[in-house]
Amino acid sequence: MSKLTTTNHCSDVVGLKYVYPVISRRMGGLSIGINFNPNNACNWRCIYCQIENLKIGAAPVMDFTLLEDELRFFLDDVLTGDFYERFHVDVDKRVIKDIAIAGNGEPTSLKEFARAVELIGKVATEKGVFPYCHYVLITNGSLVHLPKVQDGLKILSAYGGEVWFKVDSATEEGRSLINNTAQSCKASLKNLMLSVSLCQTKLQSCFLDYDNRGLTDREKDSYLDLLRDIKNAGCKLQQIMLYTIARPSQQPEARLLKPLSVEILNAFANEIKLLGFDVSVNI
Repeated sequence: MSKLTTTNHCSDVVGLKYVYPVISRRMGGLSIGINFNPNNACNWRCIYCQIENLKIGAAPVMDFTLLEDELRFFLDDVLTGDFYERFHVDVDKRVIKDIAIAGNGEPTSLKEFARAVELIGKVATEKGVFPYCHYVLITNGSLVHLPKVQDGLKILSAYGGEVWFKVDSATEEGRSLINNTAQSCKASLKNLMLSVSLCQTKLQSCFLDYDNRGLTDREKDSYLDLLRDIKNAGCKLQQIMLYTIARPSQQPEARLLKPLSVEILNAFANEIKLLGFDVSVNI
C-alpha cells in the first residue's frame, strides 16, 4: 500500500465510492472524507482545484445504504483493523481528527443534503467517534441561502459540527478569476452571516500567486475591509484559516499558479489579528 501523506489526497485510495482517508495538514491526523460529488461536479471551478475532469453541475442522487455501509466498514477498519499499518501512517498521526464532508465538488448541492448530514452523525456517534472528533462541512457557501442547506447546518450544529466557509477573494474580479463564480461578494457575505447564525463557522481562504502577481494590495485591503464588515455586523466567526496551494492543480490555469510563501501568509495573518480575529496559517 502507498503511504498516506498530506499531499496524497486520492479519493479512491481505499476503493470506496463515498468514503476516503486524508492525512490533514490542517488537523494533524486522519481526516475521514465523505465525497458527496463522485461525479466530479461543482457549481464553481476554482483554478487551484486538484480534481481531474471537473465539470459544472451538482451532486448526483446518493445511495444512502451504500454510504452507511461504507462508513461503518471504514470506521471499523480504522478503530479495530490494521488500516494505519497498511497505509504506513506515521504513529503521531494515528488519530481520527475529523469526519469532513467535502470531496470532488460542492457538497451542499446534494438534493437530500440534510438527510446525509444526519446519517453520518448517527453512524459516527454509534461507533463512538463523535463527539471525540470534529464534524466538518467544507463548502464554498454559495448555497447556504437554500432551506435544504440550512436544515443540514442545523443538524451539523446539533452534532457539535462546524462549517469551513470558503472566501478566497473579497473582490468581484478575484472571485471571477480564482473561483469562476458570478456570485457577488455581497451574496457571499449574506450566506456567511446565515451560516454563522446556524452553526459554528470558520472562514477558509486560499491565497496563491497567479501569473507572478503575488498577493496584491487590492486583494489584501478588500479582504481586510470584508473582515471589518463582518466584525461590525456582530458576526462571530470561530476562526480564519489561511492557506496556499499544496497539490498540483488539474485546471487549465495550473501553469500560472504558485504557492505563496509562509512569510507572506504570516505577515497577512498578523494584519488580520490586529482586527481581533483568531487566525491560523497552514502551508
